[in-house]
Amino acid sequence: MKSSVAPSGKDLDAWLSTWPHVHGQYRSLITSLQRRKVAGSLPCAKMTIELLKAVMGTCRWTTAAELMSVVKRVGKALVDAQPLQLVVGNVVRRILFIIREEHKNKLREVRAREGGATASLSDDGEAGNELEASVPGLRTGVMEAIGELQLELDNVYNEICELALEHIHANEVILTVGRSKTVETFLREAAERRRAFEVIVAESAPDIAGREMAKSLAAAGIETTVISDSAVYAIMARVNQVLLPCRALIANGGLIAPCGGHMAALAAKELSVPVVCVTGLFKLSPVYRHDQDAFNDLRSPSALIEYADTQLLPEADFLNPAYDYVPPELVDLYITNTGGHQTFYLYRLLGEYYHHDDSSLD
Repeated sequence: MKSSVAPSGKDLDAWLSTWPHVHGQYRSLITSLQRRKVAGSLPCAKMTIELLKAVMGTCRWTTAAELMSVVKRVGKALVDAQPLQLVVGNVVRRILFIIREEHKNKLREVRAREGGATASLSDDGEAGNELEASVPGLRTGVMEAIGELQLELDNVYNEICELALEHIHANEVILTVGRSKTVETFLREAAERRRAFEVIVAESAPDIAGREMAKSLAAAGIETTVISDSAVYAIMARVNQVLLPCRALIANGGLIAPCGGHMAALAAKELSVPVVCVTGLFKLSPVYRHDQDAFNDLRSPSALIEYADTQLLPEADFLNPAYDYVPPELVDLYITNTGGHQTFYLYRLLGEYYHHDDSSLD
């Protein structure tokens, strides 16, 4: 019988090959992550859940500890395939938290039926070797909870958009940076009920994603203006609030935002304009930024300067970062699918979504 404990490294590939369908799904996602073919954080989160659900439903396991070992090994391989896609690690840790909670609940039910004579659960439900105990109904409970997680992701945009009218008012001027589906959907929903507001979009050079954002908003009937990144500070005095998207929301409340987001946040801070991040909580990551390059991606400098021109400046380095780090002190509010939150409340959300023992997937 094939071992239920997933090995690490190259052996994981051979172990999964026992189940061809799951192995093919695993290899497809690994390749897509490595080649950066998965566009957007939400599709990446959904594909990760689908794979882990298929693995858990196919491989052999009898206890929560064995199942968590499987999830950690597969999750670690996915994270290593694309470390900059933090949402992969978020989903893996969220599923590990779900396993712990379901195991704790099922174990309590068993002990309640036995009359409570056995040792009670610890505060976190994992005293001693309790995760090694086999409890009935664990597989069904975990699968149902993961189904609820998938439903949460399916509805994330709808739940965020329900808050649009609470934060966008008539005759306001709103500034955003680059293009984001979350921010775009949020503004479109507000425009359905409130037409009298204006959006200013910083073009976010060098990829100029802001122009595409402006075209989409204008097509929805929203009064939209595109400005260059250098004009953000000059226009900020007219702005009522800044809406920032993010690739990831890290544990201290900092944002991994599109390039130009930090500049906009600094200008807003200087002129006392509120900065609001619009994001789904699946992007909330229990990790901290420990250096400037930890969560950034350096793209080709060809978008900034022609190769022939670099010969004139042989000692110069041309950097084209994809993201900015926006520290938490520059962000006033986070609008999420569970409501609006401030920085000091994020630690509570981390405790509700992740377990401290799962910070490392090793």
